[in-house]
Amino acid sequence: MTTTRGGHPSEDHVPDVSPFSTPAPVGAGGPPESTGGSGTEGAGGGSGDYDGGQPRRRLSTMMVAGLAALGLGIAVGTVPVPYVIESPGPTYNTLGESQGHPVINVSGHETYPAAGSLDLTTVYVDGGPTGSVSILDAFSAWLDGSKAVYPVELIYPTGTTKEEAQEQSAVAMATSQENAVASALNELKIPFGQQLQAADLSKDSASAGKIQQGDILKAINGKDITSLSVVQDELAAGKGAPATVTVERAGQPVTVQITPKDNGQGRFILGVMLKYLFTFPFQVQISLDKVGGPSAGLMFSLGIIDTVTPGDLTGGKHIAGTGTISPDGAVGPIGGIGQKMRGARSAGATLFLAPAANCDEVAGHVPDGLQVVRVENLAGARHAVELAGSGQDTSALPSCTGK
Repeated sequence: MTTTRGGHPSEDHVPDVSPFSTPAPVGAGGPPESTGGSGTEGAGGGSGDYDGGQPRRRLSTMMVAGLAALGLGIAVGTVPVPYVIESPGPTYNTLGESQGHPVINVSGHETYPAAGSLDLTTVYVDGGPTGSVSILDAFSAWLDGSKAVYPVELIYPTGTTKEEAQEQSAVAMATSQENAVASALNELKIPFGQQLQAADLSKDSASAGKIQQGDILKAINGKDITSLSVVQDELAAGKGAPATVTVERAGQPVTVQITPKDNGQGRFILGVMLKYLFTFPFQVQISLDKVGGPSAGLMFSLGIIDTVTPGDLTGGKHIAGTGTISPDGAVGPIGGIGQKMRGARSAGATLFLAPAANCDEVAGHVPDGLQVVRVENLAGARHAVELAGSGQDTSALPSCTGK
């Protein structure tokens, strides 16, 4: 999750204000002093007058030059640079409240109180399309072990506007919430409806002219499409052979034959960007103002499970974590893992759930007093929380150090 400065967490990145400002001009304070008389004649008969104002004029010149250099340095220091700074943001207990409202509110299903904490973690992001950072900001962040500095193109695609960044963040948050509900229900073996819909086609798509935006994918090679993995497995098994795909278009079945393309990494794809359409048996509303991005999915899932099942999943423990979530419960990597671990520990967490794919970034950056558990899926994360909540030894849980 990403947050902003100056208030509530948000994807609306607002850069920090530089602590430096241009100094006020220094006045002369009056005319320079001069010698009061002609003095004595020297032995050689020449004038013995001493120009007492010359050293002061030199000093004044040096001061002006120094102030000019200082002003130039400050001006250079405030020049924007193409970097993004990530720093620890606040945490939010998915079992608690945010601005007076439950973070997770369930209606249409029995709920149970929980005493512990399942914190989602965030990072502040300064720079990029929603603001800028200066040379001084970036240099200061480089020296600060709690922050990370990245070239802006590693965080935002080139040309991304502020409006696009905000929209993408909001969509990612909404998608993560739907996926969290689906993964929680899957984990609890509660049935629900799901379909895959074509949201768009990629450039040079193998499905161009055959699949249209809004089509609902129903079957591939005669197999019902109940999840994305069904499509992926069938295309992998075909090794590039044409696939027979049935879609629902305007309420009518349409069957087409598509020859998938190699994506350059040895995987065959239809070139269709898909989104899930869910039908849940009860309503889950997640309220978290001004926080964006997909990385709270795992903690939303755990919060939903704890909310709709008897007992206290955490046993009153303070647990935090991060990770994207897919409808089938797979936990994916996120950004800012180092800053999120620091934020979690500062908030009081003693156990942290980290995506397995982020382990390379975890090693060597774990704050004292925080146990980091490597998780690959929701089932593994749930087991870790239940083990900690029951007071059992958690030292054997998988970590990012190879256990």
